[in-house]
Amino acid sequence: MTAFADRYGPWAVVAGASEGIGAAFARALAGYGVNLVLVARRPEPLAALAATLEVSTVEVSADLSTKDGLAAVDNAVAGREVGLLVCNAAYSPIGNFLDQPESGLETVLDLNCRAPVLLARRYLPGMVARGRGGLVIMSSVAGLQGLPKLSMYAATKSFGAVLADGLWAELRGTGVDVVACLAGAVLTPGYQQSMARPAPGAKSPEAVVAQALRALPHGPRTVPGGLMKFSAALMTRLMPRRTAIGIIGRTSSGLAAQPDAAQPPPAP
Repeated sequence: MTAFADRYGPWAVVAGASEGIGAAFARALAGYGVNLVLVARRPEPLAALAATLEVSTVEVSADLSTKDGLAAVDNAVAGREVGLLVCNAAYSPIGNFLDQPESGLETVLDLNCRAPVLLARRYLPGMVARGRGGLVIMSSVAGLQGLPKLSMYAATKSFGAVLADGLWAELRGTGVDVVACLAGAVLTPGYQQSMARPAPGAKSPEAVVAQALRALPHGPRTVPGGLMKFSAALMTRLMPRRTAIGIIGRTSSGLAAQPDAAQPPPAP
């Protein structure tokens, strides 16, 4: 606990912390003794989560797809030494790309891409100056190929993984670690409400978070679960891309949009 907090504390910012993977990150980090800035749109789940944690917490109810939301995080962080940034907030509207309103597409870009970029740009310099810290970007196996009905989500998840790749390489030797966690099906509340039964290989949020934190010192990518690792390798290295797109498209039907917590569609 002390070694982890010394490396990635004393404060962590968890974006998308209201439930699911984000809440699991909060609980895991609190277990390591790291204080938390918890960020999500809905204040009630944040307050309920914070009440269960035995560390100092700051709750920020903010929409990270907006400039005001990012400013609210900056105000909450002011004067606190952030040693870990977890970019978990995401939005995944479902449907044909041509049926999506431009405003919704802009929200996907702003929350899934713009927010992680700007948060990383703001908090990584302090970590580099101190010679320690970490960045976790929650990506998805959905970002390994195009995904019908979730084209924007898959594209932004690819963006996050590639961003983590580059930052991992740039920051090697600085003491700051970077990893992208490419999750498959995760048993979050939203996922379980959307699917009649879990996809094969579905993992608990706690298992995904544990793998992400284990992989953080090593980077640049990790895929939680043996079946998901096999599926990712199969779809990116062995299958023709057309086949991979078709398979993951068929397995992802039925998911509803989840605005706070990154929830990838199930992988085969």
